[in-house]
Amino acid sequence: MQIGQMKILMGSAHRELARSICEFIGVEPCHVTLKRFPDQEVFVKIDENVRGKDVFIVQPTCPPANDNLMELLIMIDAARRASAQRITAVLPFFGYARQDRKDQPRVPITAKLVANLLTVAGANRVLTMDLHAPQIQGFFDIPVDHLYASSVFFDYLRKYKEEDLVIISPDVGGIKMVAAYADALGTEFGFVAKRRWDAASVEAISMVGDVRGKSVLLVDDLTESGGTLEAAARIVRENGATRVRAAVSHAVLNEKGYERLKTGFIDELLTTNSNPIDCRDLPITVLSIAPLLGEAMLRINNHQSVTSLFRIKGV
Repeated sequence: MQIGQMKILMGSAHRELARSICEFIGVEPCHVTLKRFPDQEVFVKIDENVRGKDVFIVQPTCPPANDNLMELLIMIDAARRASAQRITAVLPFFGYARQDRKDQPRVPITAKLVANLLTVAGANRVLTMDLHAPQIQGFFDIPVDHLYASSVFFDYLRKYKEEDLVIISPDVGGIKMVAAYADALGTEFGFVAKRRWDAASVEAISMVGDVRGKSVLLVDDLTESGGTLEAAARIVRENGATRVRAAVSHAVLNEKGYERLKTGFIDELLTTNSNPIDCRDLPITVLSIAPLLGEAMLRINNHQSVTSLFRIKGV
């Protein structure tokens, strides 16, 4: 099937990132009217002809997650009813990804529900990055292109290659990812075992790996309150680490997270602009994923391989 001209629609969640993607690709964003009725219902009107076009809608479902998700669904429906040839939902940050299984009685699998909503609304494809649980790709009955922020982090991290660096996962579930980082950067790796008391409180109970006299890089996909990172940073410092940094794909920081960063438990938080970041004069370094997403979108439009370009060594 011959795919038509690319059209990029911006939701209101992260216009800065969407504009950066458009600049990288070399196209103007499609003009869309987005507004709220007095009762806060979302109104969408696509102000350009998208009939037969290859439409990409850029909208991370970051806080306020429900508003941004609903806006994305309505934009997809508008594009479908305007006869777009193909609609790709571009979610740099996929909200509800942590609700991917029934770990308690009588709870939903909300990540699957969101996948169903996107598909029923009319999305033909999803482009996302660093899902909290990679198996969420299987919740979709449409193609999913899953990118990794590590391809953006590696160039930045290689400047620390001369340091005695150790890659540490702040929880057992991230061992595969830190092994890939360690392989790419030529370092040792380890992990921290934790106990979670509630959504914002975490206790590190033990660690595996030698960090004495070394610089530590904590690698995780997501932080909000910073509890997991703080617990891991404390235990690696207790075990002799001289410096602690963290590379986190999605820093969806709330007030508790900012408060914890102010205590200086890590020396630098390295993250991406998958959602809007307010650095607040804190040691936060934000790397742009606009070239990563832009290149993937170009390859989707041109029927080229995305996986061959973004697969992480070792994963």
